[in-house]
Amino acid sequence: MTTLLKTHLQRPVESVQDLVDFLCRGARPESQWGIGVEMEKLVLDASTGEAAHYTQIEKLLQRLEVNTAWDGIRERGHLIGLKGPSASITLEPGGQLELSGELCSDLHCCSRGWERYIRDILEAGQDLGLIFLGLGVQPFTPLEKIDWLPKSRYDIMGPYMLRTGDMGQRMMKQSAGVQVNLDFSDEADCLAKMRLAMMLSPLLYALFANSPVMEDRPTGFLSTRGEIWARTDADRTGLIDRLFEADAGLIDYVEYALDVPMYFIYRDGAYQDLTQSRFSFRSYLESGHAGHRATLGDWDLHLSTLFPEVRLRPQIEVRSADSLPPRLTLAVGALLKGLLYDAQTRGKAWDLFKLLSTEARNELYRQSWRQALTTPFDRGRMQELATTLIAMAKSGLRRQQCLNDRGQDESIFLQELEDIAGTGVTLAERLLANWRGTRTEKLQILVNHCGFKP
Repeated sequence: MTTLLKTHLQRPVESVQDLVDFLCRGARPESQWGIGVEMEKLVLDASTGEAAHYTQIEKLLQRLEVNTAWDGIRERGHLIGLKGPSASITLEPGGQLELSGELCSDLHCCSRGWERYIRDILEAGQDLGLIFLGLGVQPFTPLEKIDWLPKSRYDIMGPYMLRTGDMGQRMMKQSAGVQVNLDFSDEADCLAKMRLAMMLSPLLYALFANSPVMEDRPTGFLSTRGEIWARTDADRTGLIDRLFEADAGLIDYVEYALDVPMYFIYRDGAYQDLTQSRFSFRSYLESGHAGHRATLGDWDLHLSTLFPEVRLRPQIEVRSADSLPPRLTLAVGALLKGLLYDAQTRGKAWDLFKLLSTEARNELYRQSWRQALTTPFDRGRMQELATTLIAMAKSGLRRQQCLNDRGQDESIFLQELEDIAGTGVTLAERLLANWRGTRTEKLQILVNHCGFKP
């Protein structure tokens, strides 16, 4: 973080308009739009199939720090992440490994960074007896047997999660997903993209459902991760209904965020716990806390603790897809880039949803991680919607004309997704069809299904 940015974040917040202006700073002209993909994966002990202990994962990070261009990030003497020139490797609370890839101009750039990263972690993890899975939840290890990452913010978030739902700690320690970061040009463009991205969240759960088992048992959900998020914290998850209104603006996202209870503020190198009461950012802005007044840095930190399906930080982040096998991970970005970065396609896609009532929209959302592509939609099923939208996304990507060195556009990343939509059989259903045998046999099934391989 540059000194200039640090200085900017230290600025006191004088009014709610300052918070709106902070989000507006994320706007970029279309010529500068990029795409970033954040890819979480599970780290397992290859001999047992259990979630890797933090000590094993720290050794992995140490090897990467020594043998590659990554630089270590430490907290309280523990290695908790790595930073490169334009990307970072971070750990989620249960040791899930995440690549925050660079903001690229196209998905071909994302793919090159992804391939380098995979090569690095596979080389470092092989001798340590670690395997990496693109799967939405831990398949075997119970919640209580998964180590907490030694990161001070989780000392506050973990206990709070026990008060807001019955699956918050499962979200933190057992789940993994794919997030896509997108740009916008102005307020109207931002709201149009956020509305469509939220409306696409049931489709993303359905198409990318990849978490049907947990603790060695089928859960009854095709995306168990979707159910986990739904039972984590109603204050900060799900869809933001107000943003679907035609007159909604960035002020409405700010108003939503102002009323979400705060986790903490960061002062003098430490997090100060604000979870003992439902202390909202609105209250903090009005009255402060323990002599501290709200700064833009506090607002930036608070925005990072909101987990709706689509959020602003201030780039647009779409959060609905399960963690996926390497070959499918960039399909999430391809689908969204094709639909959201082409105005013609975006308008046609929105027309498919614009007449849905709030009740119908929320029912579609709730059913998507249960029934996936068999979820009823209009007079048909989600499968037909998926086929239509994938075709639209392909057209949008072809018009964007971002080519690799072989002259291929970004629609190449949608090829396997077309097969899923065409057959109506999700990754989750494929896994369930093969889920049998001993632990060793099931672990091999998982490696074949979604493992990262040389």
